[in-house]
Amino acid sequence: MNTQTALSGPLFSFMIAHPFITLFVIIWSLVWKLIALWQAGKHNHLTIFIIIGVVNTVGLLEIIYLIWLYFKDKEEQKTA
Repeated sequence: MNTQTALSGPLFSFMIAHPFITLFVIIWSLVWKLIALWQAGKHNHLTIFIIIGVVNTVGLLEIIYLIWLYFKDKEEQKTA
């Protein structure tokens, strides 16, 4: 039986061997998460606020949301 834990897997080994890459990914994710959470709160998008707050996608979901919000706001400015 395999008794390998998360602390002895290849991802953990990579994180230990490359601390600067690990730190960069953490900061990258945190920055995009905070920007997206701020925008979601500002626009009263409670559902996306909760999803972004709970799900960790290393910034991908946050970037997609911000791009969608940018084009949505741009379209609303054209019609106004």
